[in-house]
Amino acid sequence: GGALEPLLVGKIAIEHNVLWLTSDFNSTVSQPAYVNEILDRLVIEHPRIYGMMLYVEQPFPYDLEANRIDVHSVSARKPLFMDESAHDWRLIRLGRQLGWTGVALKTCKTQTGALLSLCWAKAHGMTLMVQDLTNPMLAQIPHCLLAAHAGTIMGVETNAMQFYPAASAPEEAVHPGLYQRRNGQVDLSTVKGPGFGYRLEEIKRQLPEKAASFSK
Repeated sequence: GGALEPLLVGKIAIEHNVLWLTSDFNSTVSQPAYVNEILDRLVIEHPRIYGMMLYVEQPFPYDLEANRIDVHSVSARKPLFMDESAHDWRLIRLGRQLGWTGVALKTCKTQTGALLSLCWAKAHGMTLMVQDLTNPMLAQIPHCLLAAHAGTIMGVETNAMQFYPAASAPEEAVHPGLYQRRNGQVDLSTVKGPGFGYRLEEIKRQLPEKAASFSK
């Protein structure tokens, strides 16, 4: 049933003393009533698991303009975060009108786009988080810097060191605290200097041969 998976995950989380959970439907739902039913069952039958849930993420189709679903009933139960739908600040504006209350910022959607979305969302009282699509190498630095300055609901999501840690070895030699999680934290203290504080001159990365070149 719909509530079975969060129930199983919740029980495992309690056994391992996990404090918080999140629920991501990944754009698979078209009816708010489906999400509401799961949340209502949890709050009645398993209130501890319900209380552990920080937010619900992107249950509904990513194309908000084509799927203008009123989601106020869901966000009345739990904070409701846009992820795939949050392409730019204009769509965040539409999302807020429809009842979404939070935004997942991602630098992979461009740094400027993330900053514009951050500004609009904050100015209109929306909650923020910063997520990644496993940002490796230099991409980890502006990603974590964005989270450090955004004022997020809970830190930053950063997965590259989990999925392919060796990819960032040259950068890790200069910024060791950014490419390892210690006690659930990353350390930005080595990020300093001009620009994003990359310290490029110290990073010994060998770039591959050019795939193509073009003349003027």
